[in-house]
Amino acid sequence: MTRFWLIRHGEPDTETRNRCYGALDIGLSEEGRRQMARVARHLATEPLGAIYTSPRNRALESASILASSYSCLVEMAPDLREIDFGDFEGLTYDEIALRYPDLYRQWMETPTAIRFPNGESFAEVRLRATRAFEEIRRKHQEQTVALVSHGGVIRIILAHALQMPHHCIFRLAQHHAAMNLLTYMCESPCVELLNGLPAVPKDT
Repeated sequence: MTRFWLIRHGEPDTETRNRCYGALDIGLSEEGRRQMARVARHLATEPLGAIYTSPRNRALESASILASSYSCLVEMAPDLREIDFGDFEGLTYDEIALRYPDLYRQWMETPTAIRFPNGESFAEVRLRATRAFEEIRRKHQEQTVALVSHGGVIRIILAHALQMPHHCIFRLAQHHAAMNLLTYMCESPCVELLNGLPAVPKDT
């Protein structure tokens, strides 16, 4: 059996609050670091043979916290990065709605159909993310591997495994520091855990 822990990065720095960020390269908040420390404790007994991460700081920092319990190195997987929102990056949602009313309406109504101005489309992200995941899967047959990435990318990988229509991916919840367990018996995938969160210690 091949096992994948798909882990969303912890809560990002508060400067992103109510803002659109994908390519915007920001780190974790203090709460995000605590969240990832809890994930690391929860997975401490897992026999991870490799840890892959998106190159964005919030994912890289999350992966580094996870890797502190293991001897394996963190490997960058550039195609596991979040979608590039282009001209929307760093703007508040109110600012986007005001400056780009038609695109904003399309984004809210059909989020996987829009191409972001000077950014990416969902189809482009889906292609690169699934290709990167399949390359990692071929490389690590019968191992347990962690992938630290972003909400959109993790939804894409889960939908790919489940053969879900792409327009349904936002039916899959992904909180910050969410843990998802995807296993393969030969070529048959099974989602054993979705959007799991480690317990918060009672003394915190």
